[in-house]
Amino acid sequence: MGATTVIGNCTWQRRLCAVFALGMAALTLGGCSISNPFWSSLPDAPRDSDYAKDWVYRVGPGDSLNIFVWRNPELSQTVAVRPDGRFSTPLVKEFLATGKTPPELATALEKELGEYVRDPLVTVTVDGFVGEYYDQVRVVGEATKPTATPYRRNMTALDLMIQTGGLTDFAAGNRSVLVRYAGGKEEEYNVRLDDLIRDGDISANVALQPGDIIIIPEAWF
Repeated sequence: MGATTVIGNCTWQRRLCAVFALGMAALTLGGCSISNPFWSSLPDAPRDSDYAKDWVYRVGPGDSLNIFVWRNPELSQTVAVRPDGRFSTPLVKEFLATGKTPPELATALEKELGEYVRDPLVTVTVDGFVGEYYDQVRVVGEATKPTATPYRRNMTALDLMIQTGGLTDFAAGNRSVLVRYAGGKEEEYNVRLDDLIRDGDISANVALQPGDIIIIPEAWF
């Protein structure tokens, strides 16, 4: 199977291996250039994201929830969402929290507690944000500190790269790939991180959206 076929079919987890394989192929050819590396045909990442404008935070495993039940201090608790997405409080042995917004969770708890308490009024606030995996953004490859972090509204590639500490000395930043899942399909874009971080070209900054993955390959030479 040729290198191009591998890249076309691989998932993002394998794409770094594919980039490395292309680099080794270039060295084997004695420095001959590859006429159409896959990132050269990728469109530039869009500057804005309509999806991100309508995004709302949903509770995820690891979140800390402050549950306040009006006039029922014995039912008001601060609880951690377990890895299975559930938590327990007085009168509620097991409750699934993940995937719900805080207001949705509060409404669901009111219904649950209504079997024991007359007209409960519940407020839920979140501390220690972790969120669902699909609401996180990730950087892998030649970042100083590859990371996964919860998405924040209006987050950009520059914001994310500041959290990772920037590029390594061996990064091919302008060949970085943004992998995005939208409408049930995978989309790929080129991101010019060298221009953005090393040259200060703010026009290379792009909006991120929940679930984005930035892959930073290693320079060949």
